[in-house]
Amino acid sequence: MTMTRTKDTTVLSVIHEVCCGLDIHKESISACMIFSDDQGNMRTEYQEFDAFTDELIRLRTWLVDYECPIVAMESTGIYWRPLHNVLEGHVEVILVNARHVKNVPGRKTDMSDSQWLAGLLRVGLLKGSFIPPKEVRHWRDLSRYRRALVKRSGDAKRRTHKLLESANIKIDSVASQLFGVTARNLMNLLLKDNSELTESDVEFCLKGSLKSKGAELFRAVKGYIEDHHRWLLNEMLQEVDQLEEQISRVNARLRSMLSDNEDLIDRLDEVPGISFVSAYAIIAEVGPTLETFDTSAALCSWAGVCPGNNQSAGKRLTGKIRVRKRHIKTILTEVAWAGIKEERSYYRAKYFSLRSRLGPKKAITAIAHRILKAVYHIIKHGATFKDLGEDYLLNLNKSSKLNYLSRQAQKLGFILVSAPK
Repeated sequence: MTMTRTKDTTVLSVIHEVCCGLDIHKESISACMIFSDDQGNMRTEYQEFDAFTDELIRLRTWLVDYECPIVAMESTGIYWRPLHNVLEGHVEVILVNARHVKNVPGRKTDMSDSQWLAGLLRVGLLKGSFIPPKEVRHWRDLSRYRRALVKRSGDAKRRTHKLLESANIKIDSVASQLFGVTARNLMNLLLKDNSELTESDVEFCLKGSLKSKGAELFRAVKGYIEDHHRWLLNEMLQEVDQLEEQISRVNARLRSMLSDNEDLIDRLDEVPGISFVSAYAIIAEVGPTLETFDTSAALCSWAGVCPGNNQSAGKRLTGKIRVRKRHIKTILTEVAWAGIKEERSYYRAKYFSLRSRLGPKKAITAIAHRILKAVYHIIKHGATFKDLGEDYLLNLNKSSKLNYLSRQAQKLGFILVSAPK
C-alpha cells in the first residue's frame, strides 16, 4: 500500500503576535520584544533598563507603545516585584520558574535569556507562577512577618532559659511554662535587688495551681545569680515583651484586614488541627477564592504536598515529592501534626495506618495532603467540614477483611463468629 504524506512545516503555532521577555536582575533589566512586521516576518528589538522606578516606567511606556499585551519575566529572589508593581494593571505578567526555562547550553547572555523567554512565550510554552492579588499579597506579608516574630520570640525565650540555667535557677523544673504568670513574677523578683529572698516573697508571686508548690519554687530560685545575670535577664525580658507586643499588633492588623472572611475562617477552624491563627495564615497564602486553581490536585501540587510523578517504560520509578519551599507547606505540616492528636478523628486513624508502612514523615505529609484537599473544597465550593471518624477506614472493604480474618482463624484452629449485639 502506498502512503502519501504532506510535508507539514508548522511545528509550533504562534499564540502571541506581540510579546516581550524580561530577564530581571537587581540593578538592570534585559528586555526582548518580538513582533511581526508588515510582511508578517518576525522582528526583535532589544532594550536595557535600570532597576529604578523612573526606568521601570519608561519600560512600561515602551511596552504600551508596541501594544504588547503580555510579558514573561524570570528573576532571582524578589527582584521581580518592583517591576510587577509598575506593570500590574497595564500588561499581563507571567512570572516563570528558572528551572522551567533553562536556556540551551552554549552562548549565554542576559539578552539571549530575554530572547529565549520571549520566544517560548510567543508559542505558548511558558507556565506562569501563582501571583495572588495585591490584597492577598498584603495579607501574606503580615502573616509571614508574624511567623518571623514568633520565631524570634521563641529564640529569645530559649536564651532566657539558658541564662537561668547558667545561674542555677530551676524555675521551669517546677512550673511547666517558663513564661507563665507565676514564672514571670519570679523572674521579676530576681531582678529587684541583691537582698536575700525569703519563702514568703516567693509565695506572694504564686498564682493558680502553683500556690501549692511554694517550697519547691523557693528551692528553684535559690541559685548563684549575679549582677551580670540580672542585667542580661532584664534585657532579655524586655526583648520578649517587645516581641509579644509586636505580635499582638500584627494579629490585630491581620484580623482587621480579614474581617470580611470571618465565615470562611470559622469553617476552616472546624478542620482538625486548624486554629484561627493557622486559618489566617492559609487564607493569606492561597487567597479567599482559589480562582487560579481549577482542581484540588492543582493546589496540592503547587503547595508541594502531593507525591511526585515519575514513570518510564511502564514502571513507576519514584514518588518522591519535589522540593518546593512553600510557606503553605510548612503551615500544613504543623496543622497535620496538630490534627492527628485529635481523638477519634479520621486524620489520626489514617496517620497511624500509614506510619507503619511509610514512616512518620511521609505519613504526616500524606495527612497534610488530605487536609489541603478539604481546605480546597471549603474555600472553593463553600463546603462545611465533616469528619469521617476513626471507624471509616475500619469499615472500608468490610467483607474482604472478615473473609481474611476467617481464613486466618481457621488456620489456627478457630472459627470466627460474630459477637452478640
